Amino acid sequence: MRERILMRIRRALEHRPQLELPPPLNPATLGPAEARALLLRRLEENGAEAVVLEDLEAARAWLAVFTQTFDGVALGDGLPAALRPALPLRPPEEAPLGVSWALGAVAETGTVVLSSREGRRVQLLPPTHLVFVPGDRVYATLYEALSSLSHLPSVLGLHSGPSKSADIGQIMVRGVHGPGRLVVALVDQSQSDLQTPEAPQAKLKQ
Repeated sequence: MRERILMRIRRALEHRPQLELPPPLNPATLGPAEARALLLRRLEENGAEAVVLEDLEAARAWLAVFTQTFDGVALGDGLPAALRPALPLRPPEEAPLGVSWALGAVAETGTVVLSSREGRRVQLLPPTHLVFVPGDRVYATLYEALSSLSHLPSVLGLHSGPSKSADIGQIMVRGVHGPGRLVVALVDQSQSDLQTPEAPQAKLKQ
């Protein structure tokens, strides 16, 4: 019986065309300025907000203004101390704002690459998600971004704009499966320059 079944399967497949494997990935050759311009354009197309900050000092000044309308924050574990807002800390399920540190950003899709080591709840639960990206971590393609990682976390989060879904009635709704607002802050300094220990420390709200 088994051989008869296998024979029928082989006969059914005899005349089917052979599928070819896709060619190897060839990363696009974009210069830093081109990659950045494409990233900003893709973020806008995806419904995200983007800001370019010239250095750490400018980033901290912008952050102070941006966070004025929030009364608490949840922070990713990898966020540099210098980029922590002076707001009361709250659990992610209660915080109106989550702030994360990206492993990089992908220009071709307008995507920020986040590590699970940061804390997935910070990335998904607050209604507004702010992601800092160092200027030297903008990549033309996802291939380039993944190739740059020396150690992969257990989970990578690829966020390409605010959470949205049209599952029910084909009506687009934001904030269903995650933050309804994504803000990407591109800081024009290298990752090592941004990893400074000095910053105001917030206190966890009890």
